[in-house]
Order: sequence, then C-alpha cells, then structure tokens
Amino acid sequence: MKINFKKTYKFAIKSALYISLFSTGFVLILMSLFYKNQLKHQIAFGIIFIISIYIFSFLVLQYRVERFIYRRVKKIYDEVSLLESTTLINQPINTDMETLSREVKKFATDKKLEIEMLEIREQYRREFLGNVSHELKTPLFTVQGYVSTLLDGAMDDKHIRKKYLKRAEKGVERLIYIVEDLDMITKLESGDLDLVMTDFDIVELIQNVFDLLEMKADKKKIKLSFESKNVQSVIVRGDQDRIQQVLENLIVNSIKYGKEGGLTEVGVVNLTKKKVLIRISDNGEGVEKQNIPRLFERFYRVDKSGTRSEGGSGLGLAIVKHIIEAHKEKVYVESEFGIGSEFSFTLEKAFKNTKSDVKKS
Repeated sequence: MKINFKKTYKFAIKSALYISLFSTGFVLILMSLFYKNQLKHQIAFGIIFIISIYIFSFLVLQYRVERFIYRRVKKIYDEVSLLESTTLINQPINTDMETLSREVKKFATDKKLEIEMLEIREQYRREFLGNVSHELKTPLFTVQGYVSTLLDGAMDDKHIRKKYLKRAEKGVERLIYIVEDLDMITKLESGDLDLVMTDFDIVELIQNVFDLLEMKADKKKIKLSFESKNVQSVIVRGDQDRIQQVLENLIVNSIKYGKEGGLTEVGVVNLTKKKVLIRISDNGEGVEKQNIPRLFERFYRVDKSGTRSEGGSGLGLAIVKHIIEAHKEKVYVESEFGIGSEFSFTLEKAFKNTKSDVKKS
C-alpha cells in the first residue's frame, strides 16, 4: 500500500525560531563584551547570524522530525491498514502529533463501536439460528414420527392411516407456513417485494378481518369489536393485501394471548390531517417491560419454556414491522403484564382518487 506523506512545518518553525533567538542573543552578548564600540558591526553580524542559524536549524529539525515520524509512525499506519480502516488508510501520514492523536483516537472509538455492534449481531445470529432450528424441528419430527409409524405397520389400518396422514399433512403445512413467512421477510428486507398502492376503506378492511377470524376468536370466547360503535369510513393509501396481513397478524396475536372470554378492540383514530392511527388492544396476558423492545424480532419468545401452546410461525410481528416500515410508516406497542397489550400503526390518508401503482418496498 502506497502511503502519502503530509508535511507540517509548525514544529520546525517554532523550534528554529527559539534556537535562533537564543543563539543570536548569546553571540551578541559575547561580542559586546569583547568588541566594544562596534555597534554597526554587531548589528550586521547579528542579522546575518540569526538568518543563517534559523535556516540551518529549520532544515535540520524539519528533516529529523520527518524521518522520525515517517519511520516510527508509518508502522502504526501499516498495522492499521491490515484492518482495512477507511478512516486512516486513505489519509497521508501527518507529522503533526496532535492531529495524529485525534485521528488514532477517532479510529479506536469507531472500531470499539464496530466491535460492539458485531457482538450484538453475533448474539442475535445465534438466537435466530436456535429459534429457526426449534421452529423447523418440531413439525419435522412430528411428520417423521407419523410416517415412521405408518411404515412400521400402521398403514394396514385404514382408520389410523387416514388419521396419521392428516396429522402429517398439518406438520407439512406448518413447515410451508414458516418457510413462506421467512421468504416474505427476506423480500421485505432486500426490497424485492412490490407494494401495490391503492386507496381503500380501512374500516371495511378491519370488518373483513373480523369476519375471517370470528371462528378462531369464538374458540376462546373472545369478542372482536371496534372501540367506537359509530365508526365512520376512513380512506387510506397503501397495499391493501399487505395491510390486511398486518391486521390479521395483530388480531390473531391478540386472540392467541388473550384470556378466555376476553375482548379485542380495534380503533381508528385521526392522528393528523394526513395520518390515521389504527389501534389493536386486548385485555390478555400482556408483556413484561424487559421483553417489549424485542417483540418484533423474528422467532423471539416471551415464553422461554421452549414450547408453544398456540400455532403459528413465530414471524407474525416481525412481518408486521417490515410491512409497515415498507410503507414508510411507524408501528408501536404498549403493554402491561397481566393487564393487556396495545399494538398500533400509522397509515397515510387518501384525499383523492388515484390509479393504483406499484411501489418497491
């Protein structure tokens, strides 16, 4: 790697000036003692001497400082270059020690932050791989168990064969569900998923989701309703299919962790002239405060027991976050353990009818 050498002259200029002043003053004192009554000669000699000694001192000091810095500090730059630092590699070697100290300190601070971020990512990677392994392992072992039982002789019994094949099919469906959700998150994160932006009635969409999930809610005797009885239509702009998926995931989540005979309410609030806020609240289990910041992570478990009493891919909230962020909107969560939770997100209002368009997330 070729390193440029940036010269600074401040140190040599000051040092040469000090040496020149001292040397000239000292010589003039000696001349006044030994050569009295020769003031003109003393002044002329002093001027010539101070210029000569200044130039000589400056050249010697500058050369020595440059050699000293280049030989020793270059080793620091060479070692830093092995780390492929963008902050120091592309900069010339500086003979100004104060500037060099600032650069090295900044480099060290940046590297410390980078190491901390890598440690966080590594921890997240380990947790993510462990969660993916668990989520895939459970249905795989279920399918394997039923298939092995059938191959070991249970296939001859038509009743058992049909029952086990149906259970194996459910395991395969869960595997497909997990893989499809992972594929969607990957597309959302990479920007490969297209959003079809249209104007639609968010209240009507919420009612459609209520109808779809009515049977699921009835199993736990949970009531699905709007916060206000006289809720009015609100036209918003977004990808209707994706927003429906967001609503389904959030309402399913509230049913999943809601208490028996509980309530899930959805509110539509005019936040500003341009924004609307959709709230999904329940009176279920709630989430402890320390777990709230990680709720939208893929496969993150509030329940550390390693078991799921409810189905699902474990990716619902992560998908919600990515879809809302793809719309350039915000998603929020408030929860109190033992009392309930409220998830909310914003959407842009639609003020005029426009043709649908495709927007990359």
